[in-house]
Amino acid sequence: MDHLGIGYLSVFGLPPVEFVEVAAALECRFISMFLQGRPLAPLGYPPFSLPNDAALRTDLDAALRHHGVSITLGDGFLVVPRGDVRGCAGDLDVMAELGIPRLNVVSLDADLGRTFDEFAVLAELAAQRGIATVVEPVPGLAVSDLPTALAAVRHVGRPDFRLLIDTMHVSRSGSTPADLAAIDPEHIGYVQLNDTTRRPRTPDYLEEAMYERLAPGDGELPLRDMIRALPTDLVCELEVPQRSLALAGVSPADRLRPCVEAARRVLAEAAG
Repeated sequence: MDHLGIGYLSVFGLPPVEFVEVAAALECRFISMFLQGRPLAPLGYPPFSLPNDAALRTDLDAALRHHGVSITLGDGFLVVPRGDVRGCAGDLDVMAELGIPRLNVVSLDADLGRTFDEFAVLAELAAQRGIATVVEPVPGLAVSDLPTALAAVRHVGRPDFRLLIDTMHVSRSGSTPADLAAIDPEHIGYVQLNDTTRRPRTPDYLEEAMYERLAPGDGELPLRDMIRALPTDLVCELEVPQRSLALAGVSPADRLRPCVEAARRVLAEAAG
């Protein structure tokens, strides 16, 4: 598994073209992208909207081509109470225009029956545009763990609706490498790699997950065993937001360079 990418959450709203340049400088060919960019930390980045800014889409496409970088995941899709994912059609059109092959969805709706039905509608809308869908189990959200996510996969019943495995989320929700190995590989579509401690480092799980994760190998997760349990042909996206370093003035490239080097070491050790 050497398809290393960088997740957009790691750069806290950095403008898209600059993000492509950072990934290229770090020799990572894959990135994820939010279609709407809002500052997640007070770093002075302006908000952006890919759906509403055709010129930005053109510039982003040119940067991707110039640097040989691909967007492998459109992130930030939500199921919300009383919402309707059919409203995402315009965003899906933009993803198709940019050639983004899959989207990631989570749910804030505690009604699991409704959540699963909305997943099915979104997966169908995406498939009509040649886009696959992955669902990410996140502790504290409606789909909080692997068993619930697998139930969603069974409910939707499509080969293009699969799991996103985030190493922090999966571990903190109680799953083990053996649990990962027991999953049909066809049900796993994407990996987000990061490290953390076994016990929470902040009272608010989502605060820790959004803003302060550890580079692979710097924490206590059984990353090598987890990686060995996963399919080898997936994009492995490095998702390591480190707000404290960002606010201290460390640039995105300088924050991420040691994380990329650490990820490559862990991936190589897992493969060896």
